[in-house]
Amino acid sequence: MFIRRYTALVIILLAAIGLPAMAQPSPAWNAADIRLQLKKLDTLGSVLYVAAHPDDENTRLLGYLAKEKLYRTGYLSLTRGDGGQNLVGNEQSELLGLIRTQELLAARRIDGAEQFFTRAQDFGFSKNPQETFTIWDREKILGDVVYMIRKFQPDVIICRFPADSRAGHGHHTASAMLAAEAFTAAADPKRYPEQLKLVKPWQAKRILWNTFSFGSINTTADDQFKIDVGAFNPLLGKGFGEIAAESRSQHKSQGFGVPASRGSSLEYFLTIKGGTPKKDLLDDVNTSWSRVAGGDKVGHLVDAALAAYNMDDPSASVPALLEIRSAIQALPDGYWRNLKLAETEQLIYACAGLWAEAYSTAPTVVPGTNMEATVQLINRGNIKVTLEQIDLPGKPNAAGQQELGYNKFTSISQTLAVPANTPESQPYWLAAAHRVGMYVINDPLLVGNPENIPPLQAKIRFRIGGQEFNITRPLQYKYTDPVKGEIYQPLVIAPPVVADLNSQVYIFTDTKPQPVPVKIKAMADQVQGTVKLQLPAGFVATESSLPFNLAQKGDEVEVRFNIHPEKNITDNHADTFTVVMQTNGKEYTQSLQQIRYDHIPLITLFPPAAARLVSVNLKHNGNRLGYIPGAGDMVAASLRQVGYDVTELTEKDIMSGNLQQYDAIIAGVRAYNVNARMKYWQPRLMEYVNNGGKLIVQYNVNSPLVTNNLGPYPFNLSRDRVTDENAAVHFINPKDPVFHYPNEITAADFNGWVQERGLYYTTNADKAYDKLFTMHDQGESPLDGSTLVAHYGKGAYVYTGLSFFRQLPAGVPGAYRLFVNLISVK
Repeated sequence: MFIRRYTALVIILLAAIGLPAMAQPSPAWNAADIRLQLKKLDTLGSVLYVAAHPDDENTRLLGYLAKEKLYRTGYLSLTRGDGGQNLVGNEQSELLGLIRTQELLAARRIDGAEQFFTRAQDFGFSKNPQETFTIWDREKILGDVVYMIRKFQPDVIICRFPADSRAGHGHHTASAMLAAEAFTAAADPKRYPEQLKLVKPWQAKRILWNTFSFGSINTTADDQFKIDVGAFNPLLGKGFGEIAAESRSQHKSQGFGVPASRGSSLEYFLTIKGGTPKKDLLDDVNTSWSRVAGGDKVGHLVDAALAAYNMDDPSASVPALLEIRSAIQALPDGYWRNLKLAETEQLIYACAGLWAEAYSTAPTVVPGTNMEATVQLINRGNIKVTLEQIDLPGKPNAAGQQELGYNKFTSISQTLAVPANTPESQPYWLAAAHRVGMYVINDPLLVGNPENIPPLQAKIRFRIGGQEFNITRPLQYKYTDPVKGEIYQPLVIAPPVVADLNSQVYIFTDTKPQPVPVKIKAMADQVQGTVKLQLPAGFVATESSLPFNLAQKGDEVEVRFNIHPEKNITDNHADTFTVVMQTNGKEYTQSLQQIRYDHIPLITLFPPAAARLVSVNLKHNGNRLGYIPGAGDMVAASLRQVGYDVTELTEKDIMSGNLQQYDAIIAGVRAYNVNARMKYWQPRLMEYVNNGGKLIVQYNVNSPLVTNNLGPYPFNLSRDRVTDENAAVHFINPKDPVFHYPNEITAADFNGWVQERGLYYTTNADKAYDKLFTMHDQGESPLDGSTLVAHYGKGAYVYTGLSFFRQLPAGVPGAYRLFVNLISVK
């Protein structure tokens, strides 16, 4: 029981001090870090910041609160940012949420705050909270906010946004509404009483709105309470404007790199509920040790340790810290007692120069198989440290008692049997199927956690100065890259076999068989079995099952099924099939998906090995397409699915190649935002159109653009969008040939769209453009700028803000038919 509680406290502390719990080297503090943490040990105050998305948070304020005021500081983001855009790759939805989760954790490691989430899924832009709460389960998300307040016990809660339209996004407004209601509900034992098995009611002193000046909206005023957060901290060697820039620049998928600022910087606040602060955010909050019954003695001991601290010899502070630890242990069990006990122990390890890590040299392991694990230790302080015991998964007492001599490196390796019940490396919020807007989390203890707790850990017991300590270190994968040096990544727990499909969607335009290759990969040695496809009604495979035999871990084999729709299947029929592998009497249906970017740890998940089968009545004109990549999308791959020969165009292709060989050229999403060469390619592309080509430009955000001349005639980009994917679409000129060739387009082609109709629509378009559609969200005026078509010379130009980049990979039949018509426009 003690070990379990201790492990949880260490994980909390690692987050609180801005150090990683996994996929990072073992933490090591310098003498200035230790002094800062000693000062924090003497501060008992907490602040919880609440907003809707990754990148909503005020990193300057978080850094100031965590590292200058030394409060325990947390950021509760209601969502993981799943519905946003992606500037670094083509991941969308849940996969983008995984990236943005890690970017938030990277930001917190810099600014020192902790990171939390609710079960809410970011489903894309929402124009008002009423719409938001039709998709989010309001009571459940409110319960999550209440739970986090009760668990975190903040003295003050701060909202990023107001509870009105000035928030600019339905999710933003909803976050403020929920925070204000949760402020009161968290203190009421009658609200969410089932939580009281895990947490206690909590009443924060006040809830504030951190007012702002964004663009044309300025909600700050001189009569508001304000604090200067632009301080310089000599122990950090930085000001909080510099720390804030480093933190915010971790949101790389959103293109949020910002310059550092230096000097005075005011933050403004309005009181929502509770007492209004006069001098400090935590006015009327006792942040000294006297807030804890019997804590005065601890406070005096910490003050003495701070006064005696020698930055040239931190190990000299260990005896004082051991006395502090004993005094804290003698206090009644409680929030601050447990948190500060963990902080004290981290300080003892740091001052003693104690370093420990546990790792594997294999990137993946399979439950029930063997693995090699290594624990490495060193005592780099002038303090006697005795190793008492190391417990490894499935192998207690893997190493016995020995003294760790000064600066002598100790390495202990063991062969372990990975426990058969070890859970696979699946993000806990993706473990169960979920509906749009809400994740399903069956274990209430996981609610709020930013990521999984590592399932395989080394538990190391030490003795220092007559006191016993327990350190928990996650087993990580460690290797050396010849360019990047030593790399730490999460150790992946895998099933014995996985399957990979080469597409998420298979489009059938007739009843002819289509090959579906399935790549089987062994995650362990000696994996044999059979694979079959679990097909929906209306589709048939010519092969019932196929064998596989893989001798070594990492071996792969590709098998091929041939699928065709039955003759009586209706057009626009779509359903999902699953790959089922049988080995050793068990069935496995997982694929392996990994997301690799240098700025975050490797992300691994095992989603179902499944894809959509779509039967669509589709005709297309032309065959060869050129594609100019933008910020990242799957449109080119989707077009290959329906028979197009798609070439990704290079600088040489565009500037000196024969563009007229292409029936159409398509610019990927945000190409004019992210590719500076578009400014120089644009004249060549316009020449291509003038000579008879067709250029289709997908959506771009309205700023920044590398050129304002996106088309042959003027138009502007706005922030207009239609977020309701089911919004009615009206054809401005139903006789326009684009609706009739080569496919007949009807209102039914807008059925089954996902997330939205489109975004960043055009405005102020020249009369040379034909506008194709009007559409609008509920209660708003019709928008006619989603799609423009113009004839230019012998060719045609199309700009579309419709979100084909979401619809085509999702296998929406009508989106394919419409996009093919745009490619074929005469």
